Amino acid sequence: MARRSSRSSRTHRRNRGRFGPLFKLLCVLGVVVALTGGATVFFRVETVTVTGNQRYTQEEIIAASGIQMGDNLYALNKVRIDRKIRTQLPYVGELSINRALPSTILITVTEWEAVAQVAVPSPEQAAAAQEELSGGKTEGEEVVLAQEPWLISVKGKLLEQAPEDSAAVTVTGLTAIAPQAGGMLRVPEGEQTRLEALTALLGAIEEAKLFSQVSRIRLEPTRLTVRYADRFDVKMRLNADFGYNIRLMQAVREQMEVKYGPEASGSIDLTQEKHEAVYSPAKSEGQSE
Repeated sequence: MARRSSRSSRTHRRNRGRFGPLFKLLCVLGVVVALTGGATVFFRVETVTVTGNQRYTQEEIIAASGIQMGDNLYALNKVRIDRKIRTQLPYVGELSINRALPSTILITVTEWEAVAQVAVPSPEQAAAAQEELSGGKTEGEEVVLAQEPWLISVKGKLLEQAPEDSAAVTVTGLTAIAPQAGGMLRVPEGEQTRLEALTALLGAIEEAKLFSQVSRIRLEPTRLTVRYADRFDVKMRLNADFGYNIRLMQAVREQMEVKYGPEASGSIDLTQEKHEAVYSPAKSEGQSE
């Protein structure tokens, strides 16, 4: 009798050892299912909070996000929400989406400013762009080019068509291809260097807080010209260190205003070697160097 009991005990221990890992796995799966079910039942969106917005209302941003009350908090695709908001609301720049348990979505936005407007290309420029884009072929469908000036952000994002009373910096020398609000400014390959120079220059102007003193930027194949303080035409290379050039431009202005008076005007050439600046007074001022 004792021998049979001992054999039964050993069999029981072997069975318990054999099914132990399976039992643990089932326990883990049970916990996962319970947690998933709990998240599905309890973590539902009841509140969406928007901060940082100025141009767009909270209601507009929530509508663009596609988030609905009652959506599962953890089933929301933040990448898709981000893309939808940026596409439908072009002025949205930086964007973060966070969960706040048990039932809140926090959306924080930073909105772009319209710092420049890309002018309509001249007929000659448009024709050259069409020829480049068509690969020199005379037949085929023409590529759609901008027919109206477009507002852009400091990084070249297309915001909207520029109104007639826009005070944004006017940019010439670029041909916008099929512009669409919410997209990035695209230009022919031959103008890509100009576009890269423009965004770098806009960043330097923003850092120096000088947008109120710049009215026009003219882009050319190897250089650009900035209209500064409505009295100075400042020439720079396309591959310049624009942060340095902006500081040098300000320093030259101060020196010339001390020398010629507060209404001094003329051209400042920063395309020289060794980072030298050459100032030429406006002839109408009767100044001499």
